Amino acid sequence: MTWIEAIILGIVEGLTEFLPVSSTGHMIITSSLMGIQSNDFVKLFTVAIQFGTILSVVVLYFKRFFKSIQFYLRLLVAFIPAAIFGLLFSDAIDNMLENPMVVAISLVIGGIFLLFIDKIFKNNTDEDSDNVKYPSAFVIGLFQCIAMIPGVSRSAATIIGGMQQKLTRKAAAEFSFFLAVPTMFAATAKKMLDFYQDGHTITSEEVNLLLVGNIVGFIVAIIAIKSFISFVTKRGFQVFGIYRIIVGGIILALLLSGHSLEII
Repeated sequence: MTWIEAIILGIVEGLTEFLPVSSTGHMIITSSLMGIQSNDFVKLFTVAIQFGTILSVVVLYFKRFFKSIQFYLRLLVAFIPAAIFGLLFSDAIDNMLENPMVVAISLVIGGIFLLFIDKIFKNNTDEDSDNVKYPSAFVIGLFQCIAMIPGVSRSAATIIGGMQQKLTRKAAAEFSFFLAVPTMFAATAKKMLDFYQDGHTITSEEVNLLLVGNIVGFIVAIIAIKSFISFVTKRGFQVFGIYRIIVGGIILALLLSGHSLEII
């Protein structure tokens, strides 16, 4: 992996992780266009750069994260379903990750749903993302499990789950950001642990690539989160639905035309 590739992937991660558009789908297209060959470090890199995006949420919502212990308990309740589901079905999830067709179809189906989500939940009034009720937090956590299907988008699944629990668009998006912190931290920690347990080591150059990717992802994610909250509050999710359908269509077209796309 080159420095330019690391920077570009950091930008893609920062832009897409918190938007309901599937960072996995964008990584497929980006890596394919750049001709990045998958290996153990590249797979580690695409997960480990999530740390930068995690940090962006903590920085932007610093006061909220140190408001009360109940805040963390709600996140824990929402995190538990994905933790259990991930452990029980890790092999099946890994198999789906090897299939770009699953990503493309998930993008299109999710996009169609986002075209109508604003109308379906137009009467939501709960604007308090800090004090989501525990049963609601658990339900949102169940929705997050759906995002283990590649291409669904963790952000999209949890935002839809939040709106299904009567949260407004802004509140659902904010809770989705908060829930990303323990979820993505756990995924990053597990990936790094597996990397070392398999006997791999990281060179000093690879450490620098990880630092660059995380720094770029952190900066871009801050901009993306601020812009997303402002946009979705005013205009809703329809444009993201259209965008997902286009991206999914591109992947489908590439696959059907004989291109070999690899999920890195």
